[in-house]
Amino acid sequence: MKIVKPDEEGLKEAATTMLAGGVIAYPTETFYGLGCLPSDPEASRRVCEIKGRADKALPLICGSVDVARRVVEFNAAAEILAQRFWPGPLTLVLPSKINYPMWVTHGKKTLAVRVSGHEVARRLASMSAGVIVSTSANKSGEAPPRTAKEAADQIGRKVDIVVDGGVTTGDKPSTILDLTSDELWILRSGPVTGDQIVKALKG
Repeated sequence: MKIVKPDEEGLKEAATTMLAGGVIAYPTETFYGLGCLPSDPEASRRVCEIKGRADKALPLICGSVDVARRVVEFNAAAEILAQRFWPGPLTLVLPSKINYPMWVTHGKKTLAVRVSGHEVARRLASMSAGVIVSTSANKSGEAPPRTAKEAADQIGRKVDIVVDGGVTTGDKPSTILDLTSDELWILRSGPVTGDQIVKALKG
């Protein structure tokens, strides 16, 4: 395991590691996340092993809204909410356009995506084919890390690189909103509230 700075050299090394099949830990606007290419079955399997669970689909961070539109099928609500809350801690569950490995989808035909509010996370995604896995960098049942040291202490020996972006500012994981039916379902409460979502959709 190697710790790198979030400068051009460090980000390039982290992105190159993912492109070569590696797994990294990196800062987001909520907590530190585990990252790899979602198209890589072995790397995504490693992420599940590091987490100590493999019963949930892996969320994704996209480098831009345009990339997200290539990954999932946007509807009218998604367009409005992406314009209002991205980059930011709102994850949208939408029908998948890409056939990712079972370790990422767990058999579902949907994907959970967001454009992160943290520049390091967005740049890593953009430098790594546009989209990366983003599940919290902690063992299942443990507190999600807010510093590179906390991430390294929990899972450091099992990842290839930790990008040290300082202390993350979030105290909650991203809000997860399911947009796959006529009803809107908040699957996980977070920084973006239901009232904010309703207000944005009503204009």
